[in-house]
Amino acid sequence: MSKEQETEHAADELIALLDAADRLPGLAELRGRSYGLLGIAPGTAVVDVGCGAGRAVAELTEEGVKAVGVDPDKRMIAVARERWPNAEFRVAGAYELPFADATMDGCRADKVFHELGDPELALAEARRILVPGGRIVLAGQDWDTFVIDSDHPALTRAIVHARADLVPGPRAARRYRNLLLAAGFEEVTVEVHTGVFTGPAMLPVLVGLAEGACSAGAVSRGQADVWITEQRARAEADRMFLALPMFVAAATAQR
Repeated sequence: MSKEQETEHAADELIALLDAADRLPGLAELRGRSYGLLGIAPGTAVVDVGCGAGRAVAELTEEGVKAVGVDPDKRMIAVARERWPNAEFRVAGAYELPFADATMDGCRADKVFHELGDPELALAEARRILVPGGRIVLAGQDWDTFVIDSDHPALTRAIVHARADLVPGPRAARRYRNLLLAAGFEEVTVEVHTGVFTGPAMLPVLVGLAEGACSAGAVSRGQADVWITEQRARAEADRMFLALPMFVAAATAQR
């Protein structure tokens, strides 16, 4: 497999994971809440940063919003354009948004800031493109706050924290408020929406946590296998429990 094929394969795996997440109970409502916090109305211009396969952009477009999705991954944008031919997508990253100063009414970033090494730069760029009084909404999980029932609590903590350390900004969500204030935004609010999952749909997420911790050397192969086996048994017996807080911050650009 060539490097380009490997990159496409990785993007396709991420798209499948995001698709699965979009189907989870409560996720559609959470996206809707983010749109409401943006203060969307027909004709307003909104950018969805890190748009992935484009579902949010398509939903905003259906509401009459002039929505544009940007993502640095060419494969993501290609899939988004194929799925949603009536929506607009561009290849671009959070640090260099392809818009002139003060031209967008809203900026949205869902499950993006934990992937950024320089969130301050991304917020400065968002502030640049927003009109005075424009709205920004950030949504995402804090990677240290996966709450998982297990017969092995110490091992569970080790797995969760080790997997978090593989993310560039694992605790970005708890920083949303202070990051926005430091960037000069006003009227900052933060909400927490906790999803509780007990069905097998989230089993791949738990397996991924353990595999990540194992690949980082934080737990042994044997420890990871024991934990995964337990979680699979719990899923089969309807005894799995995962609570995942999602943080949603909103703010206004200075008028």
